[in-house]
Amino acid sequence: MRIQICAVGRLRTGPEHDLVSNYLTRFDKAGRQLGLGPARVVEVEDKRGAGSAAEAELLRRAIPDQNPVWCLDERGTQMTSPDFAQAIARLRDAGISELSFAIGGADGLTKEFRSGTAKQISFGKLVWPHALARVMLAEQIYRAATILSGSPYHRA
Repeated sequence: MRIQICAVGRLRTGPEHDLVSNYLTRFDKAGRQLGLGPARVVEVEDKRGAGSAAEAELLRRAIPDQNPVWCLDERGTQMTSPDFAQAIARLRDAGISELSFAIGGADGLTKEFRSGTAKQISFGKLVWPHALARVMLAEQIYRAATILSGSPYHRA
């Protein structure tokens, strides 16, 4: 099962970009024998500054219709890493070929976009900068593969 992270905005070269690349490369290697991967990042940008509704439309166009979408939102469900891993495994085992994650812009995702997603997940009640949210998501995707493979990376 391929993984796609669709995010509003461009992540410039720097430590956050390097961390996302590192974790997704590690995921691709760890997930290969599990039927997971590859992972990729798709960035969309509303150059007209039309707001979150325009960003939602750009995200919708970037995500294939058949893909389940999990969005990151502070109002979403908080999951443990093992629960996150098992949810991904259930989709893979159900024959889903690609899972998309959506990260909104500075004003978040519209209510309409969120309500049209399969799952809304939260990294806690705190609001995170979008660059760090990408890093944390990439790390959790990698961690999910290590949990499913029985690797000692995740210490429960």
